[in-house]
Amino acid sequence: MLSCSVRSLRRLRCCCSNNKLSSFVVSSAKDCPGSRNISVSKPQNLPLYSNSRSNIFEISERQRQIQIQSSRRLVHTETDAYLAIDLALDSVVKIFTVTSSPNYFLPWQNKSQRETMGSGFVIPGKKILTNAHVVADHTFVLVRKHGSPTKYRAEVQAVGHECDLAILVVESLEFWKGMNFLELGDIPFLQEAVAVVGYPQGGDNISVTKGVVSRVEPTQYVHGATQLMAIQIDAAINPGNSGGPAIMGNKVAGVAFQNLSGAENIGYIIPVPVIKHFITGVEESGKYVGFCSMGLSCQPTENVQLRNHFKMQPHMTGVLVSKINPLSDAHRILKKDDIILSFDGVPIANDGTVPFRNRERITFDHLVSMKKPNETGLVKVLRNGEEHEFTITLRPLQPLVPVHQFDKLPSYYIFAGLVFVPLTQPYLHEYGEDWYNTSPRRLCERALKELPKKAGEQLVILSQVLMDDINAGYERLAELQDACRVDFFSKKNELCANGQVKKVNGVEIENLKHLCQLVENCSTESLRFDLDDDRVVALNYKSARIATSRILQRHRIPSHMSSDLLREHNNSEIELPCPSEASV
Repeated sequence: MLSCSVRSLRRLRCCCSNNKLSSFVVSSAKDCPGSRNISVSKPQNLPLYSNSRSNIFEISERQRQIQIQSSRRLVHTETDAYLAIDLALDSVVKIFTVTSSPNYFLPWQNKSQRETMGSGFVIPGKKILTNAHVVADHTFVLVRKHGSPTKYRAEVQAVGHECDLAILVVESLEFWKGMNFLELGDIPFLQEAVAVVGYPQGGDNISVTKGVVSRVEPTQYVHGATQLMAIQIDAAINPGNSGGPAIMGNKVAGVAFQNLSGAENIGYIIPVPVIKHFITGVEESGKYVGFCSMGLSCQPTENVQLRNHFKMQPHMTGVLVSKINPLSDAHRILKKDDIILSFDGVPIANDGTVPFRNRERITFDHLVSMKKPNETGLVKVLRNGEEHEFTITLRPLQPLVPVHQFDKLPSYYIFAGLVFVPLTQPYLHEYGEDWYNTSPRRLCERALKELPKKAGEQLVILSQVLMDDINAGYERLAELQDACRVDFFSKKNELCANGQVKKVNGVEIENLKHLCQLVENCSTESLRFDLDDDRVVALNYKSARIATSRILQRHRIPSHMSSDLLREHNNSEIELPCPSEASV
């Protein structure tokens, strides 16, 4: 009888903002079946305080306190918004970037340049903090402070694409006159008010939107494709807001960086711990150092039978190790089917989470990611029913197939019209927004799932064939592509073979640099490439070298190898016939 009224009250508390709480008590008592025994005829006569233990009066008191807190929060929110505007006028800048991204299908040239805009703010040390995606693949960067018509040249000092943060510096002394830096605060609690300041689309002047914190948890960073802590807020974050501060009180609570497509007023900000980790790494080493990883793939142990199978006692909780990166320090210490019980003394739940603040939980990966490179972590493990403790050295780990390649030109090597490149996710992204379904299936699966076996390893693929007499007939390799490629891409790149190169003259290749060395130093009359699916490409080495110059001239390609490979060969002499020696 009473519980029904209580449930109704809780539901009304979530749905209504009316301050006349007593009237809700009456209506809920009348509307609930069996509630006629609760006699409240005049709501206005309800005592303000009562010694009765009735749940109705306890809930009424809680509702009154919540209303008081809400009123205070409303005033606090408005104060924060005005304070944020005052702080932002001398701290937040608009960033103008000219970018030019590489063409991974034609790696010797860039795509056409485009202009983007974003926001940033001044931090101690006369530096500007912004998002990495605001300056990714930049060729020219300008900044403009509020109230000034002048744009000043800025240089990118450090970029962390995983955490989507970047530091800019401006040499002009005039720019810094009247500028104030913002201090970093702490992680806000749920429902705390924040004000997002920046230069979003729709206007040229500074903009302030206010909201509250909705959620704090690890989130996928779209730009860097990594999982790091993020704060969800209900303030609008639109294109142009990126890099602007989210201010709480008189300090920065985070950096605006992305929103949730298809939803209204769901934005995300990068929290202060991630920002400090980035800035500290740059200050200590002079460059971005990355975020540490244990190199593990773990499975939850929420199933009782699974826990019993691995001899977990009723009081034990943890996660099951299913895969270990061979390049990680954990590879020499941990084993498949180990149960990780705790990290640095913090118990890990069966779902992989650890306690975080007041009744919140967060995945234990956050504890690992906040470690500095080469720091250690104490891991308690259950192995064959026995507990062990191990010390593991943590450091950033690179995947076999790079997730991003910003701010650098792609590597390539051309020989006899065969274009060899290392497989990267940006290469697969050239297949369009739906690249997961339209790119070659085997390459896509390997890019997402395969782990490196040794340092420096790359998957080298034959990306396309530049037609010439020397390679006539090998264009049929294109017909062996995965059937998932759509017609548009098949027509656009009809001579793309996309086969992985396994061996050169019987020697297994480690990476593109190794392939280049094997080809350049070939001493046999015939050169053989072994591809996956047992396909073979054989060429007369001397004729192929002559044809290479002819093909480069025909396609107006400046060099047969990328600049990074050329640097590797500074101490060696690579002889190719001059274009004048070859007939076109």
